[in-house]
Amino acid sequence: MKPTILISTALALFISVSVAWAQDTDSRFMQAFTENFDAAKPQYFSSGSAPKLFFGVPSLTEAGTTVMLERIQPSDPAGAGRGPEISSSKRTHFGTYSARLRVPDVKKAQPNVGAVVGYFTYRFTQGFGLSEIDFEWLIADPTLIYIGTWTSAPNNVNNLQRVGRTINLAKGQILYTNYRSYHDGNKNHNFDSSDDAALTPRTITAIEGYDASKRFYVYGFDWYPDRLTWWIEHPDTGEKIILWDYQGTTPNFSGIPQPPTTYLMNFWHTNNWPVDTNSRSTEAPKYPYCLEVDWMKYEPYDALNIQWREDNKY
Repeated sequence: MKPTILISTALALFISVSVAWAQDTDSRFMQAFTENFDAAKPQYFSSGSAPKLFFGVPSLTEAGTTVMLERIQPSDPAGAGRGPEISSSKRTHFGTYSARLRVPDVKKAQPNVGAVVGYFTYRFTQGFGLSEIDFEWLIADPTLIYIGTWTSAPNNVNNLQRVGRTINLAKGQILYTNYRSYHDGNKNHNFDSSDDAALTPRTITAIEGYDASKRFYVYGFDWYPDRLTWWIEHPDTGEKIILWDYQGTTPNFSGIPQPPTTYLMNFWHTNNWPVDTNSRSTEAPKYPYCLEVDWMKYEPYDALNIQWREDNKY
């Protein structure tokens, strides 16, 4: 038995050394972290200050929970990034991203508000193009979830291309799954009905009573070089419900970002993007509504990230 024990020990040592070697120590990049927002200043994110952002404060809606508040201001101009926003202090790349959050309930106060909560990644890198992956909620109807990804021409961030899906999770209804590109004038195209790689899953089980403003939910996505999977945890069972497992292609692009990115959360006024169920929902916010974020997490796929940087001399 002694030789077997020695071989097993040597193998375990080899594996542990290999794993340690694979850990990403590049100082430009975030290592695995969980930001709990339990201190007056975040550890892993850069941010603005009050009156738009508050850290380590009691939740407005859930006793015993400490959160980050992003508070939109009625005076904020329209446009992404014009309201409160946090961004990771270093870059992120392939990995699992997740967050627990609750969007504001505006149904009684202002049902036609034009406001977007964005949980996403974003970075444009010259020579590689745009790298953006999104969860978005138009808070005028918090039963809908918008998920998608943006890429661009390698040297022009304005030559955009997108794949996306919109879901009514309260009904378990996929409203549409489509793509568009600057190559053909940004026209929306539905994927071919036989394209399993782009349309999986074709059905989604409803979460009874789903409303992103009624309670905290855990949302996340897994980003691989050839695959993007968006998901939500069922609030009662903890089951991971797959919202979209995209492995498709389009006539002009893969639709899956490749270069490193930045990890963000923001809240902003839109005056030209109404929610699908309410064409009037573009009003400027009348009150300082608050987004609540319990935590944000990042788990990098170190081996994939190291390999990509080696292959692309990044």
